[in-house]
Amino acid sequence: MSKTIAAIATGNSVSGIGVIRISGDNAIEIAQKVFKAMDATPLSSLKGYTAKFGNVYSNGEKFDNAIALVFRAPKSYTGEDVVELSVHGGIFIVEKTLEAVLDAGASPAEAGEFTKRAFLNGKMDLTQAEAVATLISANGQEAAKASFNLLQGSLSNKISDVLDKIVSLSASMAAWVDYPDEEIPELDEKTLKDTLSSAENELKELLDNYESGMIMTEGVNTVIAGRPNAGKSTLMNMLSGKEKSIVTHIEGTTRDIVENSVRLGSLVLHLSDTAGLRESDDVVEAIGIKKALERIDTSSLVLAVFDSSRELDDDDKMLIDACKGKKAVAVINKTDLSPKIDTDIIEKNFESVVYISAKNNTGLKELETAVKNILGVEEFDSSAPLIANRRQKQCIQKAYENINEALSAAEIGLTYDAINVMIDSAVDELLTLTGKKATEEVVNNIFSRFCVGK
Repeated sequence: MSKTIAAIATGNSVSGIGVIRISGDNAIEIAQKVFKAMDATPLSSLKGYTAKFGNVYSNGEKFDNAIALVFRAPKSYTGEDVVELSVHGGIFIVEKTLEAVLDAGASPAEAGEFTKRAFLNGKMDLTQAEAVATLISANGQEAAKASFNLLQGSLSNKISDVLDKIVSLSASMAAWVDYPDEEIPELDEKTLKDTLSSAENELKELLDNYESGMIMTEGVNTVIAGRPNAGKSTLMNMLSGKEKSIVTHIEGTTRDIVENSVRLGSLVLHLSDTAGLRESDDVVEAIGIKKALERIDTSSLVLAVFDSSRELDDDDKMLIDACKGKKAVAVINKTDLSPKIDTDIIEKNFESVVYISAKNNTGLKELETAVKNILGVEEFDSSAPLIANRRQKQCIQKAYENINEALSAAEIGLTYDAINVMIDSAVDELLTLTGKKATEEVVNNIFSRFCVGK
């Protein structure tokens, strides 16, 4: 019999309600020790999916009203008996309720232990369990949709389809190789190649969509760069909706990197506002400029800001050179002023150019469109199966490589037993992906990154 665990399942802040989740064989018995229904009905007599209003007690003294919600195994989140106690959401009351539950015999839940039990009890596979964490951390609508579809099994179903194809193929070849005296029909070459090619294409499609999926679910590291007083800080403040960077008419105001995460439509940008790019004898400013150039080099997206009201100079050309070979959008700012900039030079050096007035808060929609286009996510489909993390990508990448090798081996006419070794390796990788063959170390590592209470 596994231990019964308990934890606070809601955030560590004042709120309308706080929820303490209890899961395990003794969940109902333990909950009864701290909760008494107003009509005196014992929780042990309730069917699953039944709620009761009452009070919670500590050392025989009631200290809050509560609702107890009972779930019976296996029809619960964890697949075990579960009771959730909803109390008023003051931090002290919530912690006092958890303390009473622990005193009644529950053990503190470890990070991710509720979801881990759901996985171990067959309520979800490993990709769905990982989707729980992705859904919790989703910063935008598209990210939330994609994560929810992963939780619903979009990736699991895709991998299951591939597994069905190659496991059936492997079984047919193994039977023909292992039982040559039986009248087992030999797998024809066309079926072998077609099946491998189909599986290869399905895995390649997942791998091709990995980067866009990560951008939409995790956000993109973005640097705002430009010469002094081009409007970088004003742009950052416009994107963040608040004064994050200091804005003055004095050149060189920003001397270090200011960071903030903002939502641009359905995208999340992890922004860095950098020191203005120019030649400087000021030691402190020169360090900031060096950091700015380094950040341009390492960021996934550059918003290169140019001042529409001034002619291009050597500082602007420094920025143009720094952006070569990078995913960069030229942002021509201060369109509310009389234009003096040579836009032809900008348009020759940047794939995407946007005109805005950060001061007047105009051009934001055009900037969103340009950023999505340069990142290749303008047609992102949140309903499609996506790879949610690097562990999943590694498994699928190895499976893809094994199937590719099997297909190449079939093309040159290697024996079925040799081809089957490669197919079996692909099967192992995909079973590791879904958790059916994942090691205990891998499983523990995944759930250790969850928050306690989930």
